Amino acid sequence: MQLEVGAILEGRVTGITNFGAFVALPDGKTGMVHISEIAPTFVKNIRDYVTENQMVKVKVLAINPDGKISLSMKRVNSVPRSRKSTPYRSAGRPGSFEWQTGKRSEPKDFEDMMTKFKQTSEEKMSDLKRCMESKRGGFSRRGSNQTK
Repeated sequence: MQLEVGAILEGRVTGITNFGAFVALPDGKTGMVHISEIAPTFVKNIRDYVTENQMVKVKVLAINPDGKISLSMKRVNSVPRSRKSTPYRSAGRPGSFEWQTGKRSEPKDFEDMMTKFKQTSEEKMSDLKRCMESKRGGFSRRGSNQTK
């Protein structure tokens, strides 16, 4: 069986390191799944996702001239999504939540954009002034001018 980039194979995890997992492929070769290619979420510990001797499906990403085979587990079932059709959000991501709570209404013209900018700018400036006043408010100069 000839390995080719893009092929989806099943293999056995033979070793786990801090940076990836080694997978024995059906033709007797071994490839590596980098930690960033284990799962579609942030992976801190690979052993949370795979164990040694586990059978996994992998996709061949690259085959280097020196014989190194780069594999991916997260790209096996991935279907390319267009950016316009679906929002960038995954239910399996840690802390997955909507960054923008409502529909974003686009300003219609330059005047609307300037009005919105001025409003947010004024709000930020007032918050900054309020914060700075609270930091300065605890110090009183009356006590330093007293005579002994």
